[in-house]
Amino acid sequence: MAKFFIINPGSTSTKIGVYVSGEFTMTRKIEHGTEMEKLRSVQSQLPVREKMIMDILEKEDIEIASMDAIIGRGGLLHPLKGGVYEVNQDMIDDLESSRYGWHSCNLGALLAAAIAKRNNLRAYIADPVIVDELQPLARISGWPKFQRRSIFHALNHKAAGHRFAYGQGGKYEDYNLIIVHMGGGISIGAHQKGMVIDVNNALNGEGPFSPERTGGLPVISVIEACYSGDFADEYEIKNTFVGRGGLLAYLGTNDAKVVDQRIREGDEEARFILESMAYQIAKEIGSAATVLKGEVDAILLTGGLAYDHYLVDWVTERVKFISPVRVYPGEDELKALAKAVDEALAGRQPILEYNKAD
Repeated sequence: MAKFFIINPGSTSTKIGVYVSGEFTMTRKIEHGTEMEKLRSVQSQLPVREKMIMDILEKEDIEIASMDAIIGRGGLLHPLKGGVYEVNQDMIDDLESSRYGWHSCNLGALLAAAIAKRNNLRAYIADPVIVDELQPLARISGWPKFQRRSIFHALNHKAAGHRFAYGQGGKYEDYNLIIVHMGGGISIGAHQKGMVIDVNNALNGEGPFSPERTGGLPVISVIEACYSGDFADEYEIKNTFVGRGGLLAYLGTNDAKVVDQRIREGDEEARFILESMAYQIAKEIGSAATVLKGEVDAILLTGGLAYDHYLVDWVTERVKFISPVRVYPGEDELKALAKAVDEALAGRQPILEYNKAD
């Protein structure tokens, strides 16, 4: 009877859950609000989040030592193939130093490792955001000093792919899919027989704009903005493009439910901007279809925004000629983490080792 404790840190919340024999017996979402944004490093956020988690476990009378493993969301590491990785010292060192960048997801493995160590348990991650299965052609950026990086919602992409395949009576590796994660960030991947051979970098400024990210911007305009004097430092510039762009910049909210309500009340600007986001998503899907040479078994729409019928309808209308569109609302990352590690510990998938890059 597998029993796991799972930790999924986000920018303004930390989701936790206890998973026993295929079912969750407890889930909680710890809201942090904007105060967490002021803590700009692993070292400052880690003890705060850990204390919040331990307070809930104590309140719920949950004994961590009784778990089989602790599972954390994967963070910004060097490029890896998809799968389950045991948290080791090399991984901890790279995440603590933010060697490959800072994001709240870096805390997943660190929190899991810290709690596991005190209870003589092992810690794991699965399908971290830097899963890199890009084909060589997809790495070329247009300037030799820049190489395109694979940073996307790998965990939910892979989970949606497996879910679709299971419903078809096949395996994820049997299909060519275009999978679209629509949430705070938006990523569109070309999945060829179980490998994500191309995907927009959903964190570093590629693809459609999202509720709070700008997506791709005109390069010269970005350069001019950086030298305009409107930004205090590099952090403010990055935070603006990654956390204060998209719907938030245009409409003053990153909440799609609020935007939908404004549309129902006749707000034409809200309608136009949300439809513009759908337009950009559809364009990126069309691009992914060319990567797969038109051989697309299905287009899967997933993530929190897949609940938004306006967005889903507008995207579907533009891309349904490519292949059938299936909608899997939500992200359920806690469940995806649990299932991936459960498969690995049962011997049905390998447990991979993380090593520092040179």
